Amino acid sequence: MPAWQLSVSDANQTSLAEISLPEGGRWCLVWNHSVQGFPVTDCFQMQDGQLMLDSSHTPDFAAGLGHTEGRGTLESDDEHGYRIVEMQVPISGNHLWLRVGALSVNHRIRAGSQVVSLSRLAADTLVEIRVQPAGDTGNQLQ
Repeated sequence: MPAWQLSVSDANQTSLAEISLPEGGRWCLVWNHSVQGFPVTDCFQMQDGQLMLDSSHTPDFAAGLGHTEGRGTLESDDEHGYRIVEMQVPISGNHLWLRVGALSVNHRIRAGSQVVSLSRLAADTLVEIRVQPAGDTGNQLQ
């Protein structure tokens, strides 16, 4: 199984963070809901070289959060929240764009025990989050 690295760069391709991913290439994007303030978590993993949205967790179905029929399995988190698992949504080009929120939103990447706050690095900035094999320096825009 290849080792994976996550890189975060701004729209000018200036590197903001490099994160070595644990085996399986699993990592999560976590943020505080802008109205309710609770944490929302979307988790991704590499599967046969393809970045996949694997699961989503929210303590509440607040505005804009919820389950889409046919996209994963909805289950309770036993704390009055919801988890959608086995989503298997491919992420085109193994990268995604994110407009990073303010510190109150605190967009952050969690990979194993490592947590990197994107809001501390680049609040209100468009960033590219890309996953590629470790040691691959090809970081092109798509």
